Amino acid sequence: MVSELRGIAGLALPIVIGLAASTFHGVVDSIMLGPLGAVPLAAAGLAAAASLIVTSAVWGTLSAVAVRAGQAKWARQNRHICAILRNGLALGAGVGVVAALAMALVWALLPWLGQPPEVIAATPGYWAFVSLTLVPFSISVVFRCTFEAVGRPWLGVAFASVSLGAKVPLNLLLIHGPGPLPPLGLMGAGLATLLAETLAAAVAWAYWRRARAMRRLRLRRPVLATEVASCAREGAPLGLLNMAETGAMAVVTLMIGTFGTAALAGNQVALSVGGVFYVLPMAFSGAVAVRVAQEQGAGRPDAMRAVTLAALGLAVGCMAVVGAIMWFGGRTIAAAIVEDPAVILAAAAIFAVFAPMQIADAVQSVMLGALRGLSDTAYPATVSMVAYWTLGLPLGWVIAHHLGQGAPGVWMGYFVALIGSALLLSLRFAGRTGLRGAAPAV
Repeated sequence: MVSELRGIAGLALPIVIGLAASTFHGVVDSIMLGPLGAVPLAAAGLAAAASLIVTSAVWGTLSAVAVRAGQAKWARQNRHICAILRNGLALGAGVGVVAALAMALVWALLPWLGQPPEVIAATPGYWAFVSLTLVPFSISVVFRCTFEAVGRPWLGVAFASVSLGAKVPLNLLLIHGPGPLPPLGLMGAGLATLLAETLAAAVAWAYWRRARAMRRLRLRRPVLATEVASCAREGAPLGLLNMAETGAMAVVTLMIGTFGTAALAGNQVALSVGGVFYVLPMAFSGAVAVRVAQEQGAGRPDAMRAVTLAALGLAVGCMAVVGAIMWFGGRTIAAAIVEDPAVILAAAAIFAVFAPMQIADAVQSVMLGALRGLSDTAYPATVSMVAYWTLGLPLGWVIAHHLGQGAPGVWMGYFVALIGSALLLSLRFAGRTGLRGAAPAV
């Protein structure tokens, strides 16, 4: 068990850092747009909510690349990894274009979703640039998934750090326009995101094409439509699962928007910080998926169970600490980002709901990763659709509006759905790996 803890931690750490670097884009925008007022901050929050749905779907769909590469590595099919990467890059480019178009479609629907008119009026330029960012982002995801699966996870950290390192100075230049540059405000932050992510994808591509360490991954293999489609079919259920979960989160944001600009801005503050901490369960999920896939490729079912239980204990322990930080320090964190008292109050109340959610999220994420490593993705997708959309959202509306809990009440309904999802996924994994009699049927 100790060796498995070390293995999971060793793989999860670079994933955490890489995901945190990507997530910090939203935190950077929240901090640097905060002085411009509540409207730009709320507009960034709407775009972030929609982007979260789409990027999560991208991650889910393309995660099939990591599972396939991990299985190939431990089955000693190293030459096949080259084909997986090349076909994955083709899939990533296509997924990125579709994701950008989907993001643009969401913007066209905003006037019918009951959001504050002044916030909608501020979004077009920022939203357009964030949408275009999804194309280089998808390419980067394929590289990171492959490198993690073949035991080079720190490369993903390096490429994500390139993006974050470029984001801050680009924000300074494009938001405020020092010297001869015109100040672009909110739109400048969106353009900075696009430029930073494009730079990271270009660096990853150049490293793959030029570095001596990558020569085995550069072997020529054909890009086959059948292979691309097969990978897409394997990843699509997980993309749907992520879309169901994050789509529910976006609907939560829209529901909170009905309580006014201050509530929406406070939700953006809490989500941007929560997103940084959320990389922890995401990293454990990614690490356990790779390790379970590797052990499955090696034909060691006992090791699959040991890996998952080790990851579960580590994830729950880490997220308990995160929950305590949110519970006791939520108001202080909010006050460090914004000065508006109404926004601080709204964010602090949402942090109080986020705090206990961390434990349930840890369990759900690890079990989801373990099932993904087993290429079991259809069942989790169904669970998410049922839990979040038929239970969590209606319950949140009732708690917020009919029980008088306001904006935090919407997240309370989501919390209940998260608990149900974590329980069902745990039972599914137990059934698939022989820890109990049979897996639950859908």
